[in-house]
Amino acid sequence: MAQRPIPIYKQDFDIDNFLTTLRQYYHGGRFDFLLNSKENIDLLNKRFVVFEIDAIRDNKDLFPVVTIIIMEAFINKMRRLKGVRKLLICEEAWKALSTANMAEYMRYMFKTVRKYFGEAVVVTQEVDDIISSPIVKETIINNSDCKILLDQRKYMNRFDQIQELLGLTDKEKAQILSINMANSPNRLYKEVWIGLGGTQSAVYATEVSPEEYLCYTTEETEKIQVLDRARQLGGDIEAAIKQLANERREK
Repeated sequence: MAQRPIPIYKQDFDIDNFLTTLRQYYHGGRFDFLLNSKENIDLLNKRFVVFEIDAIRDNKDLFPVVTIIIMEAFINKMRRLKGVRKLLICEEAWKALSTANMAEYMRYMFKTVRKYFGEAVVVTQEVDDIISSPIVKETIINNSDCKILLDQRKYMNRFDQIQELLGLTDKEKAQILSINMANSPNRLYKEVWIGLGGTQSAVYATEVSPEEYLCYTTEETEKIQVLDRARQLGGDIEAAIKQLANERREK
């Protein structure tokens, strides 16, 4: 016997308010440029997708929309791509984590992503962000077997709080606070601490080639140098990096 459809009354769904909200995304609205694609973007099969939210994180209209798109995109990948490794990296996204929807989403991700052959990663430059975020304390840290820390010397006087939060042993604390304390002056490298499930940990030296360094440097003067050289070479960034790297080797 077929089930009768459940009627939806106007008091249950305000169509006028819904259309008023969508008007901003229609032709002539403030955000008519956002939802005007003539074809669907295939995010499911894209190997690398980046959502940059810095420009809209304080926009009360666009931020919730983009947040929903991010959540939907990765959930589709997680559930539909069988046998493919999936990785969700949330970098400096504490504005997103402060919203109720995104916080619950991250809680769900960290508890379920491994069942779908996936990983969830949170990256921050400020330990205070970790300490002040309840969802990080309750969910992310408890479900993260791998922890990676860079130089923490500026937190040396209050590292006990971080040690307690991350569940570090005294040996691991000593390892972390030794980072970059006795580096060789003849080599350009930085040290990093990696801890695996509380059973294994060590400090490793990270050293890259001049080409890799110029690819990933965040130093503005160096980035400008690469872009200026690329303009001289007709926009070829790869050639610019190779030239600058060779010049560094010759010095």
